[in-house]
Amino acid sequence: MTNSGDEVLKIVQDMQEVVEQMRLDDIEENPNSQDEMFTCSACGKTAPYAGSIQYGEYRLCNSCVLYAEVGFKLKKLENIADMIKAMEDKRLEELCDYIKADEQAQKN
Repeated sequence: MTNSGDEVLKIVQDMQEVVEQMRLDDIEENPNSQDEMFTCSACGKTAPYAGSIQYGEYRLCNSCVLYAEVGFKLKKLENIADMIKAMEDKRLEELCDYIKADEQAQKN
C-alpha cells in the first residue's frame, strides 16, 4: 500500500509536533537537558538530550527521532538498526568534519 503525498505530509506534520513537544517536555522537566550533550547514534552530530530517545542501545537526537518515527509510520523502517545502517555515510561525514575542525583549531 502506497501513501499519497497528502498522507505523507500529514504524517510528517503530526510527527513534527510530537517530537517538538517531547523536546519541550524534556526541557520543562529538566532545563539542563538542553545544555547536556551526546553524540547521536544515527547522524553522528553532537546534540542536546532534550527530545532525544534511547532505542535499545542507540540514542537518537530529536531530529533523528523524527526521521525514525516517520519511517516507522510509513513502514519504511522495521527497526532502528535499519536507520543506523542507512545513515552510516552521514555519521562518517560528521566525523570527518569534526576532525577537520579539530585540526584547524590546533593550527591556530
